[in-house]
Amino acid sequence: MGRLVGVDLARALAVFGMFAVHVGPFEAARGDVGGWFRTVSEGRASALFATLAGFSLMLIAGRFEPKTGLTGRQAKARIVIRAVILLIVGTALTMTNFGDAVILNAYAVYFLLALPLTRLRARTLAITAAVLALVAPQVAFGLRTWLSEPVLHSINAYDPLERLSGVGVLDLLLTGFYPAITWMPFVIAGMALGRLDLAAGAVQRRLAVLGPALIVLGYGTSWLALKVLRGGVSDRMPDGMPAKDAMADLAAGAGPPPAKWGFEPDAWSLLAAQPHSGSTFDVIGCLGVAITVLLCAMVAMARLPELRRLAGPVIAVGTMSLTIYVAHILAILALPGQSATPPDANSTGLLLGFVVGAVVFAALWSRFFQRGPLEHLLNTATRPARRLR
Repeated sequence: MGRLVGVDLARALAVFGMFAVHVGPFEAARGDVGGWFRTVSEGRASALFATLAGFSLMLIAGRFEPKTGLTGRQAKARIVIRAVILLIVGTALTMTNFGDAVILNAYAVYFLLALPLTRLRARTLAITAAVLALVAPQVAFGLRTWLSEPVLHSINAYDPLERLSGVGVLDLLLTGFYPAITWMPFVIAGMALGRLDLAAGAVQRRLAVLGPALIVLGYGTSWLALKVLRGGVSDRMPDGMPAKDAMADLAAGAGPPPAKWGFEPDAWSLLAAQPHSGSTFDVIGCLGVAITVLLCAMVAMARLPELRRLAGPVIAVGTMSLTIYVAHILAILALPGQSATPPDANSTGLLLGFVVGAVVFAALWSRFFQRGPLEHLLNTATRPARRLR
């Protein structure tokens, strides 16, 4: 149980990181705690979310041993139902001013792509994640270079999702803000973590080395490569738009994903480790952060019972992360003038308000109900999977 509490704490931290990215201080307002937290959270909070999504898949498909036979088919049916619901909810949210920054429809694609991998062992999953982290960004770069604007328009013209919400299948797989081709390493790594006994000392010691090592390897190597080869020019998104401007548009709900800014892919972006750059170094660094956060949360909850008690309201946020995530988007959309919110309108005070509101709501709700509102509906919707024979 302690292991799951640690996962819930890590999930809550990912939620707060998403808050920071969407309502925290932007570049011009940095310098306080809120600005620092936003800087740390950019790209990494959503990567942590994706990693924990992979972990959650294993709770359904079989934690230490994959479910087989009838129970295995029922587990896969539950995953498919969840994916369909997330696609519907995510598409609905994407149709609002929040736009392409919604990750739920991308989650749906990740779940479906992960289905064939649910019976693999931890080692195989870890190797698969590593190979994808090394290869997929380069493949994605090549495909985006090859896909000209006319080709993109031709493909999207036949995509109902694209016509409905502006985020189509091609965006979810390759050209969007959370493309599966470069985000599946997070999900698969989370699946590998789900197959491990994270309460075992030997496993914890290995992860305590692996997480920081990946952080240093990803961000350190990127910094060194750009410093040596390009004089340290690493402050731009792959599309040539300054990172602060791109993220400001996205967090304000007004900006499209990188591929829709009409960029010409720049090979130098393969060396960058900027948030959402999708490079190998970005993926490796974010994976290191996700592993480190999850490990620290689990160890803290297992070894510090007093902290675990004090962190109860925060842990409650992690138990209903879907509800809190959707609610925070609706709250942002309800803010006065949100569709034209300038970067400096976001503040540490607003971020703190979102965090406190989420904690209070989750703490009160969890006193009376086992699951969050949307979690309850999602669980109810998957019950028909039990009838599968």
